[in-house]
Amino acid sequence: MALQTLQSSWVTFRKILSHFPEELSLAFVYGSGVYRQAGPSSDQKNAMLDFVFTVDDPVAWHSKNLKKNWSHYSFLKVLGPKIITSIQNNYGAGVYYNSLIMCNGRLIKYGVISTNVLIEDLLNWNNLYIAGRLQKPVKIISVNEDVTLRSALDRNLKSAVTAAFLMLPESFSEEDLFIEIAGLSYSGDFRMVVGEDKTKVLNIVKPNIAHFRELYGSILQENPQVVYKSQQGWLEVTIDKSPEGQFTQLMTLPKTLQQQINHIMDPPGKNRDVEETLFQVAHDPDCGDVVRLGLKKSVIYSSLKLHKMWKGWLRKTS
Repeated sequence: MALQTLQSSWVTFRKILSHFPEELSLAFVYGSGVYRQAGPSSDQKNAMLDFVFTVDDPVAWHSKNLKKNWSHYSFLKVLGPKIITSIQNNYGAGVYYNSLIMCNGRLIKYGVISTNVLIEDLLNWNNLYIAGRLQKPVKIISVNEDVTLRSALDRNLKSAVTAAFLMLPESFSEEDLFIEIAGLSYSGDFRMVVGEDKTKVLNIVKPNIAHFRELYGSILQENPQVVYKSQQGWLEVTIDKSPEGQFTQLMTLPKTLQQQINHIMDPPGKNRDVEETLFQVAHDPDCGDVVRLGLKKSVIYSSLKLHKMWKGWLRKTS
């Protein structure tokens, strides 16, 4: 993307951000309106811009946003910021979305998530929804100095690499790695079965290899199992597929994924603890398939909840 285009996009994002209350711990924009995608949805100029706003106090933020942008909300606006925040925290994936909004000449949708909920998702993959978005290139417009949040953002990327390593064979390409990472949050996603383009992950990765390198380059360079030459665009990986090596990686996976693996592998009535189950999985030749199945179980529940919420919102606002 040319420098002039980048600067123009940045100005556009900042102008849109100025229409909202300022109390944001993190604001980012993502999707085909920001990063070019291959395939039928490649019209970047007219694509809807997808924003996520992370806020420390959702009740206070929605209260201010209702005063500034009353028309953005569905009928729920008459119930007030406390009810909106309750719906945000207890339904879907901890995110409240306002969609199909014209702002500064662009069609946008924006999600609002509590800082605490986001940190939990980044660390534990409770929903792997916003955490999944942040495993792919996004344009961060604003981030505060919250050390816990910044650490969780980094931890999420490292967990994505670990999960991908467990599911990939001993030898693989840079593109294979990024495709595996980009697909984590789509594992078991209801939308990938009904409605979404089945080649969506490839369409995200192939035009954006350079952006994935920028996102994961330092993590790969620091990993002792990887010889990474980002400038030449290749990596040489020696993944430790021994039971000991896999057990070490399994033990660093996010808590919710570990629990899903335990649920899948623990026979009824056995009630083994998570560490015992992961030790067994580490010795299983199909370890990567077990991790993949655990991811599907984690994602499908939150994606179905979010799909039902979206259908309800669209029905009420149409």
